[in-house]
Amino acid sequence: MRAGLVIFCVSGLPDYGRPYRWALFLGGPRKVKLCRLIHCIVEVDLRILSGIQPSGKLHIGNYFGAMRQHLALQADHEGFYFIADYHALTSNPAPADLASRTLEVAKDYLALGLDPQKTVFWRQSDVPEVTELAWILSCVTPMGLLQRCTSYKDKVAQGLLPNHGLFAYPVLQAADILMFDSNLVPVGADQKQHIEVTRDIAVKFNTQYGQIFVIPEEQILESVAVVPGIDGRKMSKSYNNTIEIFESESSMRKKVMRVVTDSTPVEEPKDPDKCAVFALLRLVADEAELTEWEQKYRRGGVGYGTVKQRVAELLCAYFRPYCQKRQELDQNPDYVEQVLTQGAQRARAVAAETMQRVRDAVGLGKKRDARV
Repeated sequence: MRAGLVIFCVSGLPDYGRPYRWALFLGGPRKVKLCRLIHCIVEVDLRILSGIQPSGKLHIGNYFGAMRQHLALQADHEGFYFIADYHALTSNPAPADLASRTLEVAKDYLALGLDPQKTVFWRQSDVPEVTELAWILSCVTPMGLLQRCTSYKDKVAQGLLPNHGLFAYPVLQAADILMFDSNLVPVGADQKQHIEVTRDIAVKFNTQYGQIFVIPEEQILESVAVVPGIDGRKMSKSYNNTIEIFESESSMRKKVMRVVTDSTPVEEPKDPDKCAVFALLRLVADEAELTEWEQKYRRGGVGYGTVKQRVAELLCAYFRPYCQKRQELDQNPDYVEQVLTQGAQRARAVAAETMQRVRDAVGLGKKRDARV
């Protein structure tokens, strides 16, 4: 079992008659054993887990809203990142589309800076143990827990056909997280409930069978607010309003110039906090430039077209080196497949250890001599 950052700060002499003290654990207070230490700091790399569905071409909302934060975490933590192709089956994609999109997402992550030497990166379906664990977890998961999940209702309301996979999605997600002894799961606020479900399932399993699973914590990503699409709504493939990360610079410029604005005349003051173009500018401009543009907005005399041109220039410059790397990966598909294969091997080694604990705990498989 893995641990995270634990800090004891006990002033004065410890009271050994009371074996527990509050400590900081994974960013929050937990009751832990004092272990006869007055001042002690134990630091172990945290294991971070994240998955992304291969649902289509990635856009700048994906990147600035989550991917950039995921990639930054690999510098200081042990990253376990996977492409969730099992999860993608809930929307019944065409087989050829699912296979190609999975490889495209792999290229995207590698081009954007995922380091396969630091991070375990794999295709979910290459670690089939996760489906066995999902079934075992489903046998301790109360129906009411899943019925309270809002994401199922939201997706059905959006037009997805209701199916068992969509309903039981949180159980497979719990298996993804618990399989790899994950300490932290970076998610958006809309996924917080699923991590809470994972914790509930893990606690129930541990209560019934012993301390088998690490109880994960969510890390709510401090996104740069909602990234607006070209129509002013949240950028989403569902709204067909995206600016793709790896589209041509000419196409990116055209889309930025189409971003919806109000009809305020050039000479009139404008509110930068209510402007989709300024929201995009915040993603790529430094603080000094943002301050300058904000003053121009509030003073008046600047047109939206001028701001759009600057946004397009900065976006193209920001993603240009990533696009070059992406083109190189297009020419080397064998390397991409090799990264996924090696990542799956590393992930399966961890999964095998977890499943041995789980199978022993629930009584599956060949009975082993307890004295061994």
